[in-house]
Amino acid sequence: MALNRPRIAVDAMGGDYAPEEIVTGALRAQAELDAEILLVGHPERLQPLLAHHHHHMTLVPAQEAIDMNEEPLTALRQKPDASITVAMNLVRDGRADAVYSAGHTGAVMAAALLQLGRLPGIDRPAIGVSLPTLIPDKTVLLLDVGANVDCRPKFLNQFALMGSVYSQCVLGVPRPKVGLLNIGEEACKGNDVVVRAYQLLAQNPDIEFVGNAEGRDVISGAYDVVVCDGFVGNILLKFAEGVGRVIVQLLRDELPRGWRGMVGVPLLRENLRRVKQRLDDAERGGALLLGVPGVCVIGHGSSHAASVFNAIRLAAEAVDQRVVQRLEEKVGALTRRDGR
Repeated sequence: MALNRPRIAVDAMGGDYAPEEIVTGALRAQAELDAEILLVGHPERLQPLLAHHHHHMTLVPAQEAIDMNEEPLTALRQKPDASITVAMNLVRDGRADAVYSAGHTGAVMAAALLQLGRLPGIDRPAIGVSLPTLIPDKTVLLLDVGANVDCRPKFLNQFALMGSVYSQCVLGVPRPKVGLLNIGEEACKGNDVVVRAYQLLAQNPDIEFVGNAEGRDVISGAYDVVVCDGFVGNILLKFAEGVGRVIVQLLRDELPRGWRGMVGVPLLRENLRRVKQRLDDAERGGALLLGVPGVCVIGHGSSHAASVFNAIRLAAEAVDQRVVQRLEEKVGALTRRDGR
């Protein structure tokens, strides 16, 4: 649909700092990105935030919002006019090319499944996020990081396929190396789900499975894709983000100490900025929900304006790169070939 400017539906009511931070990030995206923003939410709360800005955003009314502590399916049924549902319907109806929300992850995923469905051959969508590695300019795609707390072996096999297709078609990796997150390298290690998943991955001719990946190896650069269930993946992601913040803070605290620091830090300012850029989770902004027939980007509940801007940028890039179409073509072809 997006021949020129991708249209991004933004859930303005989702997130800990909604709608103020969401609107601020959306305004920046409207100004700096070649994208059209459809701001979805309660007009009486959004209009005052937009009153003093020259903007061309379309305001789409939604009278309800889903709180972080609500049970997703129950909330979606009881609140048919929730902002995430209205935003997702814009994609379903072809009025938007992508949707972004920093709201309840479970509600975003449930709304995507209810309104958009699944790609053929995919039982469960997965949230994938790219992390920096020890190799410069190389990232690793980690999935799932929160959509599926409990997984069957076949789900992990599907995550590996989607991750491999995404890494190949979008990130440009010719033959992505896939690892299975585990507590050891041996095939017999781990719980029953992981052991059986290992067998499926090892027999999958459509991926280059290179074995188990221990936690310390995820960001080593040895893997292009690492798969795990959403419970473990979410913990790993948030731990990595916490470590990144610690490293950035340590650099800020320690480098200026003494006369050498006072002299050297100004010379290193650009290097330090690049370090922060590689480690700061706000630079990613959000993660793609892979496995649904529509671009869906899920942000942190604690997203501020900078994260919102970067998440909208990710959504626009995913539309421009035809992520969903490429996944649908590749996964669909493999599904038809194998009669699945």
